[in-house]
Amino acid sequence: MNDLEQYRQEIDAIDGELVQLFLRRMEVTGKVGKWKQKNGVPVLDAARERRVIAAKTALTDDPVRRADLAELYETIMAISRRQQRKLVREGTEDPGYAAYAEALANARTPVASPRVVYQGEPGCYSEEAAVGFFGEGVESWGCPWFSDVFAALERGEADYAVLPIENSSTGSIRQVYDLLAQYRYYVVGEYDVKVEHCLMALPGVGLEDIRTVYSHEQGLMQSERFLDTHRDWRRVPTLDTAGSAKQVAESGERTAAAICSRRAARLYGLNILVEGTNHNSLNHTRFVVVSPVMEMRPGRNKISALFHLPHQSGSLHEILTLFAVQGLNLLKIESRPIPGRSWEYLFFLEFSGDLLSPAMDGVLHELSQLSGEMRVLGNFQAYEGGAE
Repeated sequence: MNDLEQYRQEIDAIDGELVQLFLRRMEVTGKVGKWKQKNGVPVLDAARERRVIAAKTALTDDPVRRADLAELYETIMAISRRQQRKLVREGTEDPGYAAYAEALANARTPVASPRVVYQGEPGCYSEEAAVGFFGEGVESWGCPWFSDVFAALERGEADYAVLPIENSSTGSIRQVYDLLAQYRYYVVGEYDVKVEHCLMALPGVGLEDIRTVYSHEQGLMQSERFLDTHRDWRRVPTLDTAGSAKQVAESGERTAAAICSRRAARLYGLNILVEGTNHNSLNHTRFVVVSPVMEMRPGRNKISALFHLPHQSGSLHEILTLFAVQGLNLLKIESRPIPGRSWEYLFFLEFSGDLLSPAMDGVLHELSQLSGEMRVLGNFQAYEGGAE
């Protein structure tokens, strides 16, 4: 027997002892769960868990092993909570969980002939996303501002809104995240649009005539490298890309150009001077479909939620440990400051899963307990086509 085989045998023997100790521990924590059920005590005792971890990590002076022990016990205790939660039916008294349960119970079927609202003028990428998700011929119209789109939903003028939430070049659309936090609406779908910006102007206008360029701030940012080669051009942000094309067409300004889509150029009768002004050729924008009522569409495999964490050490780590223990794939995490509460943040999460799967109820119970506020934003099918 060589040294490696001997070491592996020693590890196997130690693992056997660890398994038996783990099973004994789970037997005792099961008894704790029954006691909590009998006495109406919540499963999670975060202060107790922090004391346990502190005590275990204090048993070694090695800082690396301290971190390893903390991770080990966080995982063990998360498994114990999951076991206890099967015995203790809790969470319906929690406002976040109760609101989710009510929304799920009142979920509607998709609207057959929907009215869809988006931000921007006809020809914008948001309209393209609306057509892509709902199909040609969908009844849709644009609003000047993102807030107007949510207000249209609130007034019952539309059944759905289509909004950009993330761009592969410039990141998240912060205004949309803030409005999702403000309104208690739901994400029921998503759609990906490849962004191919073009510089366009009135017929007969050349590059040498341009003095001013109009576009949405995202269009200007995504075309920054191209625009930097024309430092003498003035850059003017507008409400949306298609609106900039409409403005150039209606103004008759022969020293102006717009950055937007080919579709907008055709719609407003402009000539394309430069194609592909965005520096990232794989530039995509992800759009979400927002509904005032929760829907559970077929094929759903992504869950969106937001939560507010207590301002204490390790609170975010506890959330991430929950996902690791449950084997959930965390797809995105985004933070936004809470107005009027300095240095406090809302976190938006997207992770794989189905709200109706048996294990998900326990995950949401625990997420609700670990956070100061928890809201489920929706369960929908991740868009898989279109990206290159």
